[in-house]
Amino acid sequence: MASIRFISSSIVKAGNPSKETERIELTPWDLKHLLGCYAQEGMLYHKPKPKGDALIQQLKTSLSRTLDFFAPLAGRLATIQHQDETTSLFIDCNNAGALFVHAVAHQITLSDLLEPVYVPEVVGAFFGFDGVKNIEGTSKPLLVVQITELVDGISIGCSINHSVADGASFWHFFNSWSEISRGFDYLSKLPIFKRPVIGDIGYPIPIPLKKQQIQAHIIEPGCLKTRTFYFKKKCIMRIKGKANAEMNTNKISSLQALLSLFWQSIMRNRQLDRDQETVILLAIGLRPRLQQVAEEYFGNAIQGAMVSLKVGELVEKGIGNAAWEINQIVANHREENLINLYNSWVNNPLLYQTGKMIENALLIAHSPRFDKYGSDFGWGRPVAMTFGAEFKRHGLLIVATGVEEGDIEIRVCLSPEEFQALENDEAFIDALKI
Repeated sequence: MASIRFISSSIVKAGNPSKETERIELTPWDLKHLLGCYAQEGMLYHKPKPKGDALIQQLKTSLSRTLDFFAPLAGRLATIQHQDETTSLFIDCNNAGALFVHAVAHQITLSDLLEPVYVPEVVGAFFGFDGVKNIEGTSKPLLVVQITELVDGISIGCSINHSVADGASFWHFFNSWSEISRGFDYLSKLPIFKRPVIGDIGYPIPIPLKKQQIQAHIIEPGCLKTRTFYFKKKCIMRIKGKANAEMNTNKISSLQALLSLFWQSIMRNRQLDRDQETVILLAIGLRPRLQQVAEEYFGNAIQGAMVSLKVGELVEKGIGNAAWEINQIVANHREENLINLYNSWVNNPLLYQTGKMIENALLIAHSPRFDKYGSDFGWGRPVAMTFGAEFKRHGLLIVATGVEEGDIEIRVCLSPEEFQALENDEAFIDALKI
């Protein structure tokens, strides 16, 4: 497929930066991502009416106005070194600015990107900051925007520091930017930056950062492929109904049932020993679970959780059994338990390492609650979501809302052999039928 030509790059600052937000502390939910890499996600659109320089100027101007409301994204990380060799970090809202990149791919059409079964490799070039770790936000922008013009469309790709924002916060920013681009003078939902008070933990939080840990991350996707599976509402209800019926309950959610289907199908086709342990790693949203964290809270508010089953139990029992195990782990993340996990992390900080995965594990990211297809910049709704190379990890499943209300999309990253096995798996294919 044709290459991409880079036209320009510049720094975009907030036009009227808020003086009320000068420093934002990092919570344990933020700090644990320091050694991970920037999250890369965006959307594809049909060709806008404003083109070329006019389009780029519109997006730059609207981004600048949006940064007035999202001061952290125009700032940098700052550090405080302590005598005990620990380090504290916070966001310095200094309006150093976000990086804005303009590129063109005038031989690539939307159909080139949307029609293939597997996501084309060129999509990774729609994003900047491959391999950049979040800790590098002390000297690098916390937000990189890349606008790539296609023959009949446009890609808006963002790379965002994961120690500054989680998926919910990113899409809060992205949808707010689209509102400003459409001509809004205000935001439908203002971000809240005030950090929650949990227990007796004070800020800033000191952590032991070892220099040898902070090394450049090299992406080595190998021959992995990514493919998006689309589930219509009717199909989802059928799979959810089957899972609940198997367990004689009505508590299993649509997402839990779908994740169980993929977990069971993928592990079954790996032909593992029935006594081997298999794991699904979840990211549980905390905004609806903690009184101290509002829906509009900007930052990270997710807690990792692990569900483990032996291959024999996972494969030989129905999808309802695995879905119920997921349901129970999620239900166990009540406020008291979440506060205990928060305090425990402060006493023994553990940082995520990009690229390190447990054997025979699936990692689940994002949520169908994020309003991705609501991001209209003034030329219509997006036609597809995109992700950068940082999301090309073996066993990663990215969950998102579909184009139509009630639909769900799941983007899966596996080896070609595993995809071929899924395509030959009658039970899996039957489950996908509407």
